[in-house]
Amino acid sequence: MSFANSTIQQLNKSTITIANRQRTKIINSRLLKQIVDELFAELEITATEIEINLVGAKEMAKINWNFLRHEGSTDVITFDYGQKARFARVLAPPNLHGEIFICVDDAISQAKQFKTNWQSEIVHYIVHGILHLLGHDDLKPALRRKMKRKEDSLLRKLSKKFSFAQIARQS
Repeated sequence: MSFANSTIQQLNKSTITIANRQRTKIINSRLLKQIVDELFAELEITATEIEINLVGAKEMAKINWNFLRHEGSTDVITFDYGQKARFARVLAPPNLHGEIFICVDDAISQAKQFKTNWQSEIVHYIVHGILHLLGHDDLKPALRRKMKRKEDSLLRKLSKKFSFAQIARQS
């Protein structure tokens, strides 16, 4: 039996787009996509349509104001375009459809503040955005702690497989 044109295989397709729309840093988009692929494998996500937009502070401030009515730039904004299931998914792994905006300028400044590197911050924001698409919430302290534990666990696993510093592509 051939599954080449089966509905099952079509449902298990992933489309991950990395759009580098900033000029502050040169980004290794191929490595970033590999990290996202591994993140999805770790989370057992097989069907996705995700666009990750790397933007500068000016563009992020516009997005933040236009969609959330918040002043200024921010590190990450996630838009969920998927339909939420009314019942718990029992038979199929989660499907994601969304867009994540990441401000590289904010990653640089927060990396200095938290004594890390901006590349790790970028991966952190991606993990954070994906967890939001999966339904995690960080508005209440208890939920924020739960989400933070999940983020930290995923980041540890990813950092064992990838050197985040290599996200900075040499020109």
